[in-house]
Amino acid sequence: MTDANDTRRPEQDAAKLGLVVVGEAAALQSGDEAAMDASEANIRETVDELVDVPLTDRQEEVMERLAQAGGTLTAGLSGALAARTGTSVDDVLEGAARSIVWQERLTEEREDAGPSDIGRQDDQDGQQPA
Repeated sequence: MTDANDTRRPEQDAAKLGLVVVGEAAALQSGDEAAMDASEANIRETVDELVDVPLTDRQEEVMERLAQAGGTLTAGLSGALAARTGTSVDDVLEGAARSIVWQERLTEEREDAGPSDIGRQDDQDGQQPA
């Protein structure tokens, strides 16, 4: 569970959850029971880390099922794309994971660079003049 002093950005949490979904897809594609068990444990841990207050048992189960459904969808689409392009499913899933990490890094770099409209003036409340 997160605390009040947590400094993570929402994009970091979204990236983490995205990687969990790709991990679930990889486990489903592998058909390996141990990988699927590890993925389910990873989903539970990640959900617990991302919430600010304890979830009810039902809320936690719904979150886990959403992540699993995302993994199932990702596995199916990755399999179809791999078959269509003649690449391996592992390569497609690896590309998806790289894209998630890259998108999060780009967001972080943009935030670190500051506002992109530096030449425009805001009023004292931070609002753009009409």
